[in-house]
Amino acid sequence: MRVKYFKSTLLSTAMFFSGISVAKDEPKVSFKSTEVGDGIYMLAGEGGFTGGNLGLLVGDDGVVLIDDSMPPFLDIMNEAIASITDQPIDFLINTHVHGDHIGNNATLGEGGTHIVAHDNLRKHLVTKGVQGEDGMVPAPKAALPVLTFSEEMSFHFNGQPAKAIHVPKAHTDGDAVIHFTAANVIHAGDTFFNGLFPYIDLDSGGSVDGYINAQMTMISMSNDETTIIPGHGPLSNKKELQSAVDMLIDAKAIIAKHVKDGKSLEEVVAANPLEKYHEGWNWGFITTERMTTQLYNDAVKGHSHGGHDHSH
Repeated sequence: MRVKYFKSTLLSTAMFFSGISVAKDEPKVSFKSTEVGDGIYMLAGEGGFTGGNLGLLVGDDGVVLIDDSMPPFLDIMNEAIASITDQPIDFLINTHVHGDHIGNNATLGEGGTHIVAHDNLRKHLVTKGVQGEDGMVPAPKAALPVLTFSEEMSFHFNGQPAKAIHVPKAHTDGDAVIHFTAANVIHAGDTFFNGLFPYIDLDSGGSVDGYINAQMTMISMSNDETTIIPGHGPLSNKKELQSAVDMLIDAKAIIAKHVKDGKSLEEVVAANPLEKYHEGWNWGFITTERMTTQLYNDAVKGHSHGGHDHSH
C-alpha cells in the first residue's frame, strides 16, 4: 500500500532530466526526517518529487549530508536540516551524478561545504557539465567534488563510522553506497529504487550486471536488522532489497532470451514479456515498456561484445 501511494504521488523524474523547472503552482512540498540511527537521518520529500532521498549525520564532530536535492527545494531542505542541527554542513557526499541528487552542489560548495564523490563523478562534471535550460553547460567550480576516491573512503564522525564504497558500472559509472557500519544503516543512492523498476543509466556508464552486483554487495553487508535508505521509495530493509534484485535477475533473463532469439526491440516490447511485474513495479518514469527497453539495450550491448553471459 505504501509503495502504491508513493507511486501515485511521485512526479516523473523526467521532469528534471529534461531540464524542465518545477511549476510554481505545484502543491507545497516538504522533507520528512526519520531518525534511522543515533544521529543519522533520512530526509524524504513529501507532497511532490524533491529528488532522491537524503541522508544526514549530525553530532559534535560535524555534519555530513548525503545528496542535496534540486535548486527549487534548497530552502525546504535547509529548513529540514535546521530542525535537526544548527551546525553548518561540513561534508556533502554525492552518491552519483544525476541532477536530482546533486542539484544544490554549487550553493553548498560556495558556502564552504566540502564535496566528496567518486572519481568518475567529478570527471563527468568536468568533461560533460551540468544540465542547463538549453542543454548542457559547464559545471560551476563550486559544484565540483574536492575530495574524490576510486574504491572507498572512510569517515570517522560522531561515533558513527561510515564508508563510501564505489560499486562499478551500476546505476552510472560513478556510484557510491554509504555504509554506516556500527549503526547498521546503508544509503544506497540510486542503486536501489524501493518497489519500483530501477533506472539504469546506460549512457552514463551504468549496466544491468553492475546494478545487480551493487545490490548483491549491499545484501552481503546486511542482516535482518539493517536499515536501507533507497535512492527513491520508502525506507527499506534487506528483504525488500532482495525482492528488487530477484526481480531484476529474472527480468534480465527474460529479455536476454528474446535477444538470443534474434527479436527486435519493437517485437520484444510488443510481446510485453515483463507483464507479470507491471502491477508491482511500473511507475511514471520507468514504465514496464521503458524497463523492457533498457534491459534490451543492455543485453544487445553485451551480445555485441561476444555474447558472454555474466549472470550472478
